[in-house]
Amino acid sequence: MAPGTTLVLGLMSGTSADGIDVALARISGARPDLHAQILGHTSSKFPAPLQKEILRVAEQRPITAGELSQLNFRLGEVFADAALLACRKFRVSPKRIALIGSHGQTIFHQGTPAPYFGRATASTLQIGEPSVIAARTGITTVGDFRPADIALGGQGAPLVPYADYLLYRHEKLGRISLNLGGIANITVIPASARPDQILAFDTGPANMLIDALVSHFSRGRQRFDKNARIAQTGRPLPALLNELMRDPYLKLAPPKSTGREYYGRAYLKKVLALGRRHRAQSAELIRAATIFTALSVVDAVNRFVLPRTRIHQLIVSGGGAKNPLLLAQLSAALRNIEILPSSKFGVPENAKEAFAFALLAYETFHERASNLPSATGASAPAILGKISYAPPR
Repeated sequence: MAPGTTLVLGLMSGTSADGIDVALARISGARPDLHAQILGHTSSKFPAPLQKEILRVAEQRPITAGELSQLNFRLGEVFADAALLACRKFRVSPKRIALIGSHGQTIFHQGTPAPYFGRATASTLQIGEPSVIAARTGITTVGDFRPADIALGGQGAPLVPYADYLLYRHEKLGRISLNLGGIANITVIPASARPDQILAFDTGPANMLIDALVSHFSRGRQRFDKNARIAQTGRPLPALLNELMRDPYLKLAPPKSTGREYYGRAYLKKVLALGRRHRAQSAELIRAATIFTALSVVDAVNRFVLPRTRIHQLIVSGGGAKNPLLLAQLSAALRNIEILPSSKFGVPENAKEAFAFALLAYETFHERASNLPSATGASAPAILGKISYAPPR
C-alpha cells in the first residue's frame, strides 16, 4: 500500500437477511480530500436454518435472553467466516486489512420514540458480535453504528448517505441515490451540496415485501422473483395498487425510517387479505407489490424532493436494481430524470452498502463523525459505532 492508504472490509446484511455482502475498499485522506475505491466485492449466504431464525426473531417472535445471546455470538462467527472467505477470494492476507466495518444484522429498529415504562424511547438492535469478528479474523472491527445517532435524537438511519455524499456529489447535477434492498431508501444530493443540505429517508418496502410474497406462494421453495419473471406474467390490478398506495407511512414527512417491524409478517398478512378481496392470483399480487415499490419511491420523490430540489439523475443500487419491471416503472414515472446503475460510478449494485460501512469504520477509527443530521434528524454530528480491537499480534 502507498503511504497513508488503508484497506478496509465492509460487511452488510440487510433486512431481507439473505446473506452477507462484503466489499474491500482502499481508503485514504480525510474529508474533503477523502479518497475511497472498491477493490472487490462478494457475498456469502446464511445457512438456511440460521436465516429462518434471524427472520423469526426480526418478526418479534418470542426468544429468551439466552437464545438472543447465543444468536448474537453465532452470527459473529458467520460474519467472521464471510470476511475470511472474502480475503481468500480477493487474494489478500487478513494481515493486510487494517479494519472491518460490520453493520451487523438488524433484528429491531424503533427510530421514532414510543412510550416505554413511562418515557418515550427509541432504540435499535443489530447483532453479530464484533468482538468475535475481531478475534476470529485478527482484524480490529467497528460495529453497532446506529445507537450513537439515536442517542442524539436521530432515527439511527439511514447511515449510507454519508457514502452517497462522498461518491455522488456534483457541482452542477442534482442527484438521488436510490438503494433497493429489503427497504427502499433515497439520498438526495443537490448540486454543489453541503453535508447539511443532504436529505435521506426510507421510502417504503422494496425486496422485503416481494420476497415475502414469493416465499409464501412457493411455500419456501423460492426466495425471490428473479428478473421479475413471475411479476411480468401477472395482470395489472389498478384498484388493488391504489389501496396499497394509501399506506400511511408514505405520507409521513422525513426524517423517517422503517423496517421489518412495519413491513414484515403483519404487513404481509394485510397484503394477502387485500389480494383475496381483489381475487388476485399469486403473480398478480407479486406484480402489484413490485409496482408498489416503484410508485412509493416516485411518490416520495414527487412529494418531498422535487418541490425544493432540481434532480437530474437517479443512481440505483441494491438487489432491486436487477428487477427490470421495477426499473421500467421508475423510468416511466420519472421521465425527466436519467436513471443509472451505481456500477456506472464504479460501485457495483450489490456492494454499495457494504462499501459504505467500510467508509464509516474508517471515519470512526479516526474519531470523525459520519452521520448526517439533516438525514437522520440527530441534534448533532456523531462518531458512530464501537471498536473491538483485534488480539495483540
